[in-house]
Amino acid sequence: MNYRHLGRCGLKVSELSLGSWVTYGNQVDLTAARELMAAAYDAGVNFFDNAEVYAHGRSEEIMGAVLKELGWPRIQYVVSTKFYWGFRTGANDNNTLNRKYLLHAIDGSLERLRLDFVDLVYCHRPDPTTPIEETVWAMHDIIRSGRALYWGTSEWSAEQIRAAWDIADRRNLHKPVVEQPQYNLFHRKRVEQEYAPLYDGLGLGLTTWSPLASGLLTGKYRQGVPAGSRGALPNYAFLRDGLTDKTKNEIVTRLEAVARELDCTLAQLALAWCLKNPRVSSVITGATRLEQLRENLKALEVVAQLGAEPMRRIEAIVGAACD
Repeated sequence: MNYRHLGRCGLKVSELSLGSWVTYGNQVDLTAARELMAAAYDAGVNFFDNAEVYAHGRSEEIMGAVLKELGWPRIQYVVSTKFYWGFRTGANDNNTLNRKYLLHAIDGSLERLRLDFVDLVYCHRPDPTTPIEETVWAMHDIIRSGRALYWGTSEWSAEQIRAAWDIADRRNLHKPVVEQPQYNLFHRKRVEQEYAPLYDGLGLGLTTWSPLASGLLTGKYRQGVPAGSRGALPNYAFLRDGLTDKTKNEIVTRLEAVARELDCTLAQLALAWCLKNPRVSSVITGATRLEQLRENLKALEVVAQLGAEPMRRIEAIVGAACD
């Protein structure tokens, strides 16, 4: 396993990390989570991603139980959580980044995760109804209190990130150091274009999600939605149109020839392509089975094979089919 700095800050995270979105509490129970996290850790993964809203808090509970049971030294792993949506219905319990919500939310997550602090805490989406300065102060106070070590954003615009950073800079507050955007062969422009001025300018790091486009880039949706896949889950029906998109699945079929020549799977090719971007600090993967996790980790061996010619061919195949 290789490790990369989280942007300009000193924290190092594994190039591939393990996330819990969709899986924990939906497809993965405590026993399976323990097996997956132990195998990932043994392979050198040190970053485990979560969020308050995942499975309405159940994902954090599962991860917390596993961490307690496995008893790894706290210095050896990095845990994140994210706040915005919440999972209750009060006036200050959801769809907000106001101070009251954030200071309550961090306590709830730490209780579920059975931790004294998280390493990373993200503002899961921007909140147009709360002044950015209020959110920045709240995140600063969470860090100052010792309940988190670093903070960042997820799916914020470059303008919003810059505004938060500038406020923190003027007030001598803890600055956002990381963004968690979607990034894959079909979803690229925000990472490659919109955020470009922030990497050198602010030292922004990236922990990217959905490297396989929710499974589309594995090729398993070319004949429809298979039973047991995330596309078949009732709560994730909103993904189905994208997963069964005819044009994108035809592109996936063409990419298979490149994967074959590199002696790897489509999933490994897609993960390795994400890792070729030096601005990416860590690529967050998901898995429901041990075999799937192990196959994903082999993507690390494919990165070195993605020289100029394979990258050119991939670019030619994908063409303008990305956003």
